[in-house]
Amino acid sequence: MAHDSDLPCDGDGVCMACKVKPSENESLTCKTCATPWHVSCLSAPPDSMGDAVNWECPDCSMPPAADVVPVKQNAAASSSSGGRGDLIAAIRVIESDSTLTEQEKAQKRQDLMSGNSKDEDAAVEGVNQDKDVLNILDSSLNCSMCMQLPERPVTTPCGHNFCLKCFQKWVGQRKSTCANCRTPIPAKMASQPRINSALVIAIRMARMMRSGASSGSSKVSHFVHNQNRPDKAFTTERAKKTGKANACSGKIFVTIPGDHFGPISADNDPERNVGVMVGETWEDRFECRQWGAHFPHVAGIAGQSDYGAQSVALSGGYEDDEDHGEWFLYTGSGGRDLSGNKRTNKLQSFDQKFEKLNEALRVSCLKGYPVRVVRSHKEKRSSYAPDKGVRYDGVYRIEKCWRKPGKQGFKVCRYLFVRCDNDPAPWTSDEHGDRPRALPAIKELQGATDMTERKGAPAWDYDEEKSCWMWKKAPPPSRKPVQCENEDGTKVRQVRPKRLTMSVKQRLLKEFTCHLCREVMNHPLTTPCAHNFCKACLDGAFAGQSFTRQRTCEGRRTLRAQKNIMKCPSCPTDISDFLQNPQINRELMNVIESLKRQIEEENAALSVDVDDGSLDGNNEIIADEAVETDKSVEDDKEGAQPVNETETKQTHKRKRSSSIDNVSPKKPVDKSDVVHNLEEVDTAHT
Repeated sequence: MAHDSDLPCDGDGVCMACKVKPSENESLTCKTCATPWHVSCLSAPPDSMGDAVNWECPDCSMPPAADVVPVKQNAAASSSSGGRGDLIAAIRVIESDSTLTEQEKAQKRQDLMSGNSKDEDAAVEGVNQDKDVLNILDSSLNCSMCMQLPERPVTTPCGHNFCLKCFQKWVGQRKSTCANCRTPIPAKMASQPRINSALVIAIRMARMMRSGASSGSSKVSHFVHNQNRPDKAFTTERAKKTGKANACSGKIFVTIPGDHFGPISADNDPERNVGVMVGETWEDRFECRQWGAHFPHVAGIAGQSDYGAQSVALSGGYEDDEDHGEWFLYTGSGGRDLSGNKRTNKLQSFDQKFEKLNEALRVSCLKGYPVRVVRSHKEKRSSYAPDKGVRYDGVYRIEKCWRKPGKQGFKVCRYLFVRCDNDPAPWTSDEHGDRPRALPAIKELQGATDMTERKGAPAWDYDEEKSCWMWKKAPPPSRKPVQCENEDGTKVRQVRPKRLTMSVKQRLLKEFTCHLCREVMNHPLTTPCAHNFCKACLDGAFAGQSFTRQRTCEGRRTLRAQKNIMKCPSCPTDISDFLQNPQINRELMNVIESLKRQIEEENAALSVDVDDGSLDGNNEIIADEAVETDKSVEDDKEGAQPVNETETKQTHKRKRSSSIDNVSPKKPVDKSDVVHNLEEVDTAHT
């Protein structure tokens, strides 16, 4: 029991009993709470030096009692235990944890005493999960020279990973073989090593997640409200210092979200009440963004691959573009090597595919959505481009899209845009807008591949009775946060439900995707140019090609065989020597298999909880995910083949597991609702 005269030292080290600052030899520190005490003022000082090492202050050694109520005690600790003894026990648990550093122990003690340790068990579980993720990388990807997790990893053709500094030091000693397996290192790679960007992202993500979980505080981000931004872009002091790179882009004058389809009407223009008129010109792309005609600053396509494209900009980015005013042929994005420090590159090095923004344009083609078009003065090959600035030329509709070899030899995605606006074009003197017209004859369609053409009725079409272009189908609803007014006039920010955020392991696994099949790599190969592929995908890309080409002439001597150049699918680097004996990156494969195994175990544990009816009441299934699951089930129905009963049960099990992945701790729901939703998914699939 603590004596009434026992008082510790204050923050300045002065004894609160005798008001004297004791020396180091006269002070004693409690092993539990790390509080300094004056030995001379203690009612029961320790008898020997051995007792002083494991000495506890009178407050920590006091037995728990029901009538003792601690001051400023943690609310979580008091609600769960109701006494000071549990608080001391929690501190002792932290001190006995050998996996924590001294800094982490001090942080946990501070959080426990100050009342900031909310959901301590959940936080500890999150920290342990992030540690497990980092331990997976640390145990598999350590540099064999410095035995540390590499910051900038370099992967040799034999499949071993090293730090860039360690690799350069090794090569600088005139050693031309791998430090692990003694496989010869190509001279070009030794002189110009390439950093494996996929490993860099994964390692930094794991470390960032661990530091964010252990710190216990969320990252504060700077945000400027729209009403606080300047009326004109680049008028702030920040813009004048470093140019337009770090400047504020100015206030957005229209009320449309970023994924708004079609023209901008007067209802969305509270400033002028006229909307964005055809022929309106702005100084640059940043001012064009303020009026919502085209939101991206640099990209020529604004859209989402699973939703559609809202606008495009003609600015002379691709030499394959053909502008005929009322219709034009547009080239998709991609096909250029922008790795390293390359920010702009007009030379194509690989084929374009219908993915990302190119897929967004194809979705708009299939649905028949209107696409806003702006032309820039940078398009020098077009006679319809403005003399200066950026001009809004109305809405167009994509009628067809295909792929064909471009002028630089690589395949490009091509789109046929036809104007369909109610206002006349800026370069004509007509008083009325467009009328339905026959599609132009496109010569390049003869050698085109991957042709896509709309079969159903378009969402934006011409109405003969009203003599105008209008929405024949309901426009797609926005998925962006919007502001709406209540009945009392107050503005409320409504955020539509989004997909669940992936776990750390799933995000890491997503980084290890093949550049060809866009799936998680199976038997990964890392080329000397630091690109990662599946072994089967890389072998299939060069199937049927020989490494040498025989040269013979009739009646003459046989010439020496010539080496075939085999370029990497992601860059122009020759990898023919690597393909003769490709080695699997075993370290990377172990990481991928470990992540997959742990994710499957977590999903299996969740599925067992649902089957047993022991699902936590704090979980819910997001409506958007359920709708997407139903849509995917309906799509699968169209081309489904009869399967036996065993396959049906396995499919039900996979569906049940995927439904459990969509559980998010937000607000309580009834367990019967969750089970009912799962039964609906099973019934729809059957």
